[in-house]
Amino acid sequence: MDQSTKENLLSAIDEQPQHTYVWHSKFEDRFRHHKHLKGQLTYVEGGVIFLYANDKSYFLPGRHYLWIPAGVEHHLAHRYRSAIVRNIYFESNAEHPNPFYDKIGIYPVNNLLLEMLKYSEHWNGNIAPGTPQYDFLNTLKNILPDISKHPLPIVVPTTDNERLRPALQYIHQHLSEELTLAKIAAATGFSERTLSRVFLASLDISFFQYLKLVRITKAMEKLLESDLTISEIAYEVGYDSISSFSNTFFKMTGRRPSSFKELKIASLSQDPGTTQ
Repeated sequence: MDQSTKENLLSAIDEQPQHTYVWHSKFEDRFRHHKHLKGQLTYVEGGVIFLYANDKSYFLPGRHYLWIPAGVEHHLAHRYRSAIVRNIYFESNAEHPNPFYDKIGIYPVNNLLLEMLKYSEHWNGNIAPGTPQYDFLNTLKNILPDISKHPLPIVVPTTDNERLRPALQYIHQHLSEELTLAKIAAATGFSERTLSRVFLASLDISFFQYLKLVRITKAMEKLLESDLTISEIAYEVGYDSISSFSNTFFKMTGRRPSSFKELKIASLSQDPGTTQ
């Protein structure tokens, strides 16, 4: 998709504020940082994506959907090829406010929502109020708060602080190693005290919290997008104990690694449809 086509698509999403806009296609990645006048639901059949918004990165695994409130600047990055991406853009909820629609969230997709999304797979473009398609999609939107009680609690903060960037890069490039504050400080020219202070000031979490988030996020990615065993993944993201890895993973995601890996099987078993 060339740049002019991308710009036209972004404009088309908001040109009819009271319409629901449907786009079942390939991805919204490589778009500029942008925002919509409408709330956005995105569901990906296959692959892994990251949302970058509000100085944080959000991990979207299989069998989960992403909700982005109206007016939130964002861009999406797709790490792996997907069969199809389902995007639905809903009008603002000013008249019928619900706190659910005002915050970014990543939620599991139950069978009901999955079937509703697949039912709409042949619709694209503006869906006008008063049509059966609009009423169907409005029902889909209205049930989201009731079926989405448990957001995925994995959010990795990001920063534009150039001083901290080498330390963050070092962590990502040496994730399988034993990483300590002292080791990273020595490798990147910080004192331990200064590096600790910069982490807190720039990311609002400690070095150890950040390291844990990155390790578990990378593990989630590998569980869904590689054929490595759970033991191999644990070692690749820096754990030398399978039980420690499993317990940390459970505390942060609410699932054991083996259960999370089953999301890959569930995603692959879906009929991806034929819409392009």
